[in-house]
Amino acid sequence: MNLAALSAIWARRKYLALGVLAATLAAGLTVALTMPGIYRSTATVLVARPEMANPSARAAFTSELEARVNRISEEALSRARLESLIERHGLYGPRAKEDEQSVTRLRRDIRIELKGVDPVQQRGTPIAFAVSFRGSNRETVAQVTNELAAFYVSENSTIRERRAAEALQDVKREVEDAQRRLDEQDRRTNEFKRRNMGQLPEQVGANLAMLERLNAQLALNNHNQVVAMERRTAMRRSGDGEMHAAATPEEALTMRLNQLNFDLAKLQRQYSDKYPDIITTKQDIENTKKQLAELGPRPGKSAPAQAPRGTAVDSEMTALKAEDKRLREMIAAYQTRVELAPEREQELQQLSRDYRATREMYDAVLKRYHDAEAAVDVERLRAGAEFQILERAVPAREPAAPNRAKLVLLGVVLACALTGAVVMLAEQLDTSFHGVDDLRSFSKLPVLVTIPEITTHADRTRRRWRMRLAACAGVVGLFLIVGVAYVGAHHDLLISLLTRTGS
Repeated sequence: MNLAALSAIWARRKYLALGVLAATLAAGLTVALTMPGIYRSTATVLVARPEMANPSARAAFTSELEARVNRISEEALSRARLESLIERHGLYGPRAKEDEQSVTRLRRDIRIELKGVDPVQQRGTPIAFAVSFRGSNRETVAQVTNELAAFYVSENSTIRERRAAEALQDVKREVEDAQRRLDEQDRRTNEFKRRNMGQLPEQVGANLAMLERLNAQLALNNHNQVVAMERRTAMRRSGDGEMHAAATPEEALTMRLNQLNFDLAKLQRQYSDKYPDIITTKQDIENTKKQLAELGPRPGKSAPAQAPRGTAVDSEMTALKAEDKRLREMIAAYQTRVELAPEREQELQQLSRDYRATREMYDAVLKRYHDAEAAVDVERLRAGAEFQILERAVPAREPAAPNRAKLVLLGVVLACALTGAVVMLAEQLDTSFHGVDDLRSFSKLPVLVTIPEITTHADRTRRRWRMRLAACAGVVGLFLIVGVAYVGAHHDLLISLLTRTGS
């Protein structure tokens, strides 16, 4: 397509091109120049980090801090809280509360940026983070931004206090559990001592002393039996002035057995059981017992009649033998206590070790509980100390968006492109012949003659009226386009689309 063809097209389509260009430029310039400014305010929140020499501890703190910031962000951007902000500050118009898109738009207009981290990988230790918000009213934007920053600080303090309180409750449950175990261990120890009373290690001395007293009583009892036996024998020999027969073999063996028991008791008070005389005496006692068992009772013989004095001696002998049996049973019982004392001592030591371990665990858990109580008090005293508002948001002096120069340039480019496209489309849709060359290219028949356009006065009059009507329609259309563009420039969706990259 040469210059002559372009000139011919311009001559035919200049009014269409000028109309499209004027309409597009009017719409673009109206949008670029009348779109309300979007302001952004930013508040910086400083994160106070404790001094940590251990890299793993620093990494754990950083991870926990990032998780906490994300958690607070989720709470700050929750639907209920955003609806409260919209209603309290009158954001996005009077009907914004009923519009479902208002919450989404507000969530998009709020921005949280961590500082001191890798912007690509989001790694590093955050030393601060910025809370920003954008909107059309600079004062409201600053108020909303400061309110969001204050929410981060207060919510962080609330989370820390809640975590400290939860940790305190956990440790309290551990203390109660340790207290129950300690009480149970104490109950078991007391039950063991009650059940094994008399066999405990601290009672061995008392048991030995009691054994010594019982052995002394047994020796005295044996001596008294010997004396009573001799007195009864003497009474038999001299009863009623007549000589009686000598004592029977059973009585003699019984007297010997009592004497041996008396001697054994005396030896045991002075020597141990390995002493030779004690061993010999014990063997004599066993032999005497065997001899008594071999004799047994003799039938056909009855005890001689005894005088009334003999009856008293027999009663004394019976009482002494009963006392002898009782003393021997007590000695056996105390001897068993002494023998079981080492075993009970081991069992008591095991119980004592368990009690000490339980007590140490209880003391450790109790100390943790006191530390947790102190931590709760510290968190209450230093509320907001970890997150501090380093720089409050102030109303912005200049709008952050839109970029009006960029929008004007974009409108000019779009107007030129749209004008060219409309002209080319009109040429493609126009099937009329505008010259001899068009007719020759369409048909092989030769062109004999060309007749120029003949215009009359009436034709010129009608053309002027059409031009005037077209001009009036163009002006009215231009005003309509400007009005529509002005309304569109204040529409939230268009504002959001054109200012998304600009702010």
